[in-house]
Amino acid sequence: MFEMLTDRVGKSLRNLSGRGRISETNVREAMDGVRTALLEADVHHEVVDTFCEEVVTEALGREVTKSLKPGEEMIGVVHDKLVELMGADASPPMWVEPGPTIVMLCGLQGSGKTTTCGKLAARWKNEGRKVLVAAADLQRPAAVEQLQTVVQGVESTGRGSGQVAFHGEPERCAEFGRAVGEAVTVCRNAINRARDEEHDVVLLDTAGRLHVDDELMGELEAIRTAVRPHRILLVVDAMSGQDAVDSARAFHQRLEVDGVILSKFDSDARGGAALSVRRVTGAPIVHLGVGEHSDQLEDFHAERVAGRILGMGDVVSLVEKARDEVDEAEAQKMAVKLAEGRMTMDDFLSQIKAIRRMGPIKQLLGMLPGMGAALKDMPIDEKQFDRVEAIIGSMTKTERVEPDRIERSRAKRIAAGSGTARDEVSRLMKQFDGMS
Repeated sequence: MFEMLTDRVGKSLRNLSGRGRISETNVREAMDGVRTALLEADVHHEVVDTFCEEVVTEALGREVTKSLKPGEEMIGVVHDKLVELMGADASPPMWVEPGPTIVMLCGLQGSGKTTTCGKLAARWKNEGRKVLVAAADLQRPAAVEQLQTVVQGVESTGRGSGQVAFHGEPERCAEFGRAVGEAVTVCRNAINRARDEEHDVVLLDTAGRLHVDDELMGELEAIRTAVRPHRILLVVDAMSGQDAVDSARAFHQRLEVDGVILSKFDSDARGGAALSVRRVTGAPIVHLGVGEHSDQLEDFHAERVAGRILGMGDVVSLVEKARDEVDEAEAQKMAVKLAEGRMTMDDFLSQIKAIRRMGPIKQLLGMLPGMGAALKDMPIDEKQFDRVEAIIGSMTKTERVEPDRIERSRAKRIAAGSGTARDEVSRLMKQFDGMS
């Protein structure tokens, strides 16, 4: 996300680099380019107008630091205003004592609400909490079964010492879209169960629609009135641009949303929703969905996102990802093995898997300063890692420990077993020799 925006904004601001000082003329020229870039990124037009005018006012009123060039000073102003636009980092949810904390999740159909529900449950499980997920979407066919499958996956594969349980009442599901009042009953029953079983948090997955309508909002308002949730979170599809902002505004006006979760943030969408939601709705962005897996939910940090947009990278997030996926003791052992030339193919494979758990390679490289624009036209073949894993998986235990044993006939056998070409096996051997 933001690749096109990063490129266009960067070019506009670099035009100031050759100027001796900041003037209203050259600032407005630069901001004309930024304005166009923001509109093309599907940022809400009202937000664009206000943002650009605020940047011009701030830039002209700020005294240029002697050690900075006008272009650098302007980047600083734009960065600060982007952070202000997206809002300060949101605080984590307040856990009530005694529990359970009640969290209501809402959003349009197709926004990624059910997937996000699983991600939140996985996060809280990893924190050691006891979670009950309730299926309160009784309008959509098979919605209860879909959520149950997601929850079972989190409980069986999720990390942490917590527990995740599912509450569903499929007999209450609507027939031909009619289930008035039943969702409120399901939510009440789930909360009573959570109290009896001493759950820390109840997550209510409510019904969605293809568009905002009075029937949907009426049901959500009825749930809010009946159970008085401690936190209402809205899931918004980052790929839907200004439509996402309009729906977020409608939800916020009726429900007073406490926070927004942007799903599909790892997509090639233009990113306008991320820059518009806070200013238009007043509700803070709290999380970003950055993949399909249950552990791919990040906290939102306005400073870091602003850095990505301006090509400064996001090294802090990259380090945090590495810390989560790579065991420090194992990393030290691996460093010693590498230094002593004792690294095996098994070690190499474990490193590849750790990197892949951190996220798509293009996304990780984009967190490095200056790499955003460079990656725009750079082909990155994620399937190459699949082929490497297949090649190593086709080796015998002896070959993985002593890859020097792999000569022509063995390479041919490994290629056949992994569904790759013998040249790919030979290329991997050369790359491994260069590292070890």
